[in-house]
Amino acid sequence: MPQIKPGPISEPWLRGTLAELSAEQRAVLHALELAKEDIERWCGDLSEDELHSSPYGLPPMAFHVRHIAGSLDRLLTYAEENLLSDEQMRQLAAERNAEGSKEKILAEFERGIRAAERRIRSIDVARWSEPRTVGRKKLPTTVAGLLIHGADHTQRHVGQAITTAKVLLGLRDHPSD
Repeated sequence: MPQIKPGPISEPWLRGTLAELSAEQRAVLHALELAKEDIERWCGDLSEDELHSSPYGLPPMAFHVRHIAGSLDRLLTYAEENLLSDEQMRQLAAERNAEGSKEKILAEFERGIRAAERRIRSIDVARWSEPRTVGRKKLPTTVAGLLIHGADHTQRHVGQAITTAKVLLGLRDHPSD
């Protein structure tokens, strides 16, 4: 069985951190902190080739890591009542590209999580009930809906990334499978 770095003793929400923030902000930020820790834990020992591989047709870890950072950026853009830029659309299209070093991809992820945390902190909780729209179809939501979905969506992709990492690590132990 491959050795995985042990995680922290407890998850971020059980550490008593961010107590100065509202419960809503704290929940979203703790979800992002947990995502950061889980990606570091499960991607850290993978090779660059493994990061880009698609075992059994699963999306590569690199996709999940890029998509998390990119989707947070896009959701926060809508929460801030802005439209997506051409650059954001180019980045969306490039999320599935199997290129980039492990260091570059993980650094992009780190920067994306930290930028999302700063942006979330800058949105006054009193504004979380304000209406917003998403995409060309202008689907209705609220600031809170966008921020909470960002946390949920991030955790969903982290779970998929962990599953892919476990498959890759299993293939190391049993390459003929």
